[in-house]
Amino acid sequence: MARLAGKVAIVTGCASGIGAATVRRLRADGAEVLGTDLDAVKGAALCAETGALFAVQDVSDRAAWPQIVARAVQTFGRLDILVNNAGMVSGAGIGDLDDDAMFAAWDKVLAVNLTGTMAGCRAAIAAMRDNQGGAKGAIINIASTTAIAPLPTDVGYSASKGAVRVLSKSVATWCAKAGLAIRCNTVIPGATQTGMIADAEQRMPGLIAAVAATSPLNRLADPSETAAAIAFLASDECPFMTGAEMLVDGAALAIHPGF
Repeated sequence: MARLAGKVAIVTGCASGIGAATVRRLRADGAEVLGTDLDAVKGAALCAETGALFAVQDVSDRAAWPQIVARAVQTFGRLDILVNNAGMVSGAGIGDLDDDAMFAAWDKVLAVNLTGTMAGCRAAIAAMRDNQGGAKGAIINIASTTAIAPLPTDVGYSASKGAVRVLSKSVATWCAKAGLAIRCNTVIPGATQTGMIADAEQRMPGLIAAVAATSPLNRLADPSETAAAIAFLASDECPFMTGAEMLVDGAALAIHPGF
């Protein structure tokens, strides 16, 4: 039997990159999946390809989260897995913009990366508590190596991803102390081969090689490699693993700078 057979998942930011790879992996492992994204064309195409359900979602719209979760429950009968993958960059260091532009960028990236993740956790827990057979589920929040080694060129992204690490621990311990078998863990990807970095390479030739060199493996991750870690945390194979962080960074943070 597939490791996720009978389980129902929501994956945000499903249109490309790690989100798309995660939908493919969870479907291959037997889960029913509702994928969400702001990009209706790419998101719907990915979900049609994999046999997943698709919904347009702005994760920063906290009022819409209960509706997204309700759609999954109404369609599939329960919710077992939430992957909070949707995110964005701000592209600005602390002194790069004037006040209006800086705070607009800051507010937007935190609304998506942090508030959206918290709202997803809250809505998912409410649904998972009502699962037939008792409260049970797995929440996987996607952070970044910038949560540990922040970028001077993107204060909003770095701060938001650092906060996601702590948010996950707070959610995990709250659920545990409430007697709920709902786990919450963080996946921390390193540099990954996505459309975003491919586009950036066109503007900055040599970027991919430079980023790849930050890992001793001297390459970028394929999104499927991060999706594999997500699938493990979503499964029943790690019931004592909650409030944890899983690095998928090719040992980029395991080596002293310069070596």
